Amino acid sequence: MKYFILNVFIVVLSFNSQAQELKKIDLTKSTHVKTSKITFKSYDYDTIHLIEAVKELSSDKFEGRRTGTKGAEKARDYIINRFKAIGVKSLNESYVQDFKFEVGTKNYNAQNILAEIKGSHYPSKYIVISAHYDHEGIKQGKIYNGADDDASGVSALFAFAEYLKSHQPKHSVILAAFDGEELGLKGAYNFVKAAKENLVLNLNMDMISRSNKSDLFAVGTRYTSALKPVIEANKIFGKVKLVIGHEGLTKADNWTHSSDHAAFYDKNIPFVYFGVADHKDYHKPTDDFENIDQEFFKDAVQIILNTFKEFDLLNL
Repeated sequence: MKYFILNVFIVVLSFNSQAQELKKIDLTKSTHVKTSKITFKSYDYDTIHLIEAVKELSSDKFEGRRTGTKGAEKARDYIINRFKAIGVKSLNESYVQDFKFEVGTKNYNAQNILAEIKGSHYPSKYIVISAHYDHEGIKQGKIYNGADDDASGVSALFAFAEYLKSHQPKHSVILAAFDGEELGLKGAYNFVKAAKENLVLNLNMDMISRSNKSDLFAVGTRYTSALKPVIEANKIFGKVKLVIGHEGLTKADNWTHSSDHAAFYDKNIPFVYFGVADHKDYHKPTDDFENIDQEFFKDAVQIILNTFKEFDLLNL
């Protein structure tokens, strides 16, 4: 959905010259323009669908989406049905990649969900856009809904699917909803280990829907300097400030292994991780839909999409 805020009467009466300049702007492109009286934002996906998805995935009906539970199965089915409704195809026959793992004495049956969009110029090179759909489940009778962690990232996958369905990328793209992240990044490591595709870049989204300082961090350019100019060229969109940081310059400030991107890093696959700093509701039953910042979230998804579009122009 495209969203425009235009102070029409002020433009007509007081800023006619500005209005003439605005006529030159291609309103079909994602951009952000701000003057003293005019604010303009454009989204490349349906923002209503985005908010509906994060609200649904973080509702009590999914029981916190703990790996191996009925709630996780419901989340899996919801994600697959959304990909089907948008019209993106599965990477394999069923969208599902089954795998098993152990944590302590407990065995888990888990499932990654994988969709694919073939590229026009570099179809054998794959950019993986990822988020994890599992969370903490139910603890002491309280549901940990994980709205920010990471229903936000999975909902962003649907926004990417909407965009890519009508804008074929140059590189092939895998949209990956990983399972088992909260239990040790199990889904991502299983995916990378089993991958037969040529994986050239991972964009991982984990916790992107709220920030006290409006900062969205981009982690990974320290290891692949060719990615840095794209991040630096997309510093602000709307409410969001995209900031390079937490790249391991000190042991206390290292997010390199903090989420699923670690599996790609360990295989020397370039990555950028997008996420926010921990907040008061992190891994608590209060990480609910009501506590996300909807405006920040919509802008965060768009700025990540903007970086993807520029990465896709490169021959990775």
